[in-house]
Amino acid sequence: MSNNQNQVSKADVQSSELNKLPVPGQEDTEFSAEEAAEAFENNQSANHSAQNEEQE
Repeated sequence: MSNNQNQVSKADVQSSELNKLPVPGQEDTEFSAEEAAEAFENNQSANHSAQNEEQE
């Protein structure tokens, strides 16, 4: 079996960024209940002011 030049080696595949296992907790988005409430309140006030502009 010949080794074709258009194929990558096993080491290249294993060291590629796409072949790495995810780091536990790296993509977690943790925030407090206070932050969630503040974001919710800001969103509600933004929606309310946008509705007021549409009605005028």
